[in-house]
Amino acid sequence: MGFGLAGLTKKAKSRFTPMAEFGKTLIYIGIALVVLGLIFSLVGKIPWLGHLPGDIIIQRERFTFYFPLTTCILISAIITLVLYFFRR
Repeated sequence: MGFGLAGLTKKAKSRFTPMAEFGKTLIYIGIALVVLGLIFSLVGKIPWLGHLPGDIIIQRERFTFYFPLTTCILISAIITLVLYFFRR
């Protein structure tokens, strides 16, 4: 009694190759890293990002608190829309 892939068809065997799935995963991770790198390099060139109305800035004598609330909501909405269209 064998537990290997010997009894499966060629098409079924191709679905069960873990190295092929691992390779695809590495490619997707690489693409995601390239996209993130492009985003990080371009964010500094957008002057209004991080300085939108609704971003919280509290400045004291020796303390500054900065929370970009509106920027976070905007980025979240953009990422949600992109993922929504990729899933369709």
